[in-house]
Amino acid sequence: MNKLEKYTSYRDSGIHTSIQVPEHWNIKRFKHLFSFGKGLNITKENLEDTGIECVNYGEIHSKFGFEINPDIHELKCVNESYLKKDSKSLLNIGDFIFADTSEDIEGSGNFTHLTGNKTIFAGYHTMICRPKKTLNSKYYAYLFDSKSFRSQLHKKVKGVKVYSITQNILKDTCVWIPEDNEQTKIASFLDEKTAQIDKAISQKEKLIELLKERRQITINEAVTKGLDKAVEFKNSGVEWIGEIPKHWEVEKGKRLFKQMKRPVREQDEIVTCFRDGEVTLRSNRRTDGFTNALKEHGYQGIRKGDFVIHNMDAFAGAIGISDSDGKSTPVYSVCRPWDENIVSSEYYARYLRNLALQDFILSLAKGIRERSTDFRFKDFGELEYPLPPKDEQIKIVEYIENQTAKIDKAIELQQNYIAKLKEYKASLIDSVVTGKVRV
Repeated sequence: MNKLEKYTSYRDSGIHTSIQVPEHWNIKRFKHLFSFGKGLNITKENLEDTGIECVNYGEIHSKFGFEINPDIHELKCVNESYLKKDSKSLLNIGDFIFADTSEDIEGSGNFTHLTGNKTIFAGYHTMICRPKKTLNSKYYAYLFDSKSFRSQLHKKVKGVKVYSITQNILKDTCVWIPEDNEQTKIASFLDEKTAQIDKAISQKEKLIELLKERRQITINEAVTKGLDKAVEFKNSGVEWIGEIPKHWEVEKGKRLFKQMKRPVREQDEIVTCFRDGEVTLRSNRRTDGFTNALKEHGYQGIRKGDFVIHNMDAFAGAIGISDSDGKSTPVYSVCRPWDENIVSSEYYARYLRNLALQDFILSLAKGIRERSTDFRFKDFGELEYPLPPKDEQIKIVEYIENQTAKIDKAIELQQNYIAKLKEYKASLIDSVVTGKVRV
């Protein structure tokens, strides 16, 4: 970018005096370039596996932001009957589709635009913006993706938990328009540069997945086989345990742990068992996104060091050791070892969470909620577990903490690289579509 030239002269962009564009660029309001329509008035329940494909606000936010090609991207469908009664929600190539709601201010203004010729619908919580005349849709996609353009939306959207973008907010935004040949050059330049950045991001993401896989293998080998590679093994006699070191024993969970049923104290705050295995005061992490009961029926006391299992989310890894005193809902199984000279809670939290992340608990599911189980203490108690000597349990936990800390540091480093690449990409797009640099 340092080698790129600037334009000769600039003028106010129409947004703010601090944002300027080349003097010869035209500036218009969004409403003069686009007509507006609405997506289908449907819900998730109307989506099917076959029929006419449909892009909804969820895909715009999470999967197919910026552009969508139904020949490449897999979409849910709606019944063909919508072709007759809701044809106004059908999309043409080059149409822009904005999500009309977002859970955060940063997502306000998220959009996609149709690049394929296939007939598809705009779905729920979307606005259709159709060019009034033929436009270079790729240039406008980069423009609408820029920080400078989106800043106009972020200043006007309103909301608390959900932020909404209305047609009037979009209609009043300023759009800066280079000459046709410049639009083509800008779009081609950004296609090339962003593809290079995206490739680098993808490589980093693949490396992170490999590191996460290595971390899980490290944990699995340590909790199931121990640390001594030269030790003799034996058949545990339990299918899901497999072979264990010859000097280890096998025991049921109910003989290792007892379920605690403590009363709640006045000063107790709510403790939450998160899916990443952390068990801590809710106030230590976040308080939004939770449903608070008006009456705390059945709440129980939790103490620091308790082994905690979230009965409904254990399948996803919500298992760990509490770092705080507090209270929890009755949906948690709160446990302590029968004999702390024999059992390390930290070891069994690692072991059970490892089982969960291999979908073992999910395979025991008796409930009907998708991707959820009701894994209660009696279920935990009837399962059999390896029982290494206590000193070996402690060494295994120490080894896992040491090794995973190294891997987590490597993951964090790659995540920082990705954040910088994304920041550079956003800065590059903004500089080019506002004419700060000439391509």
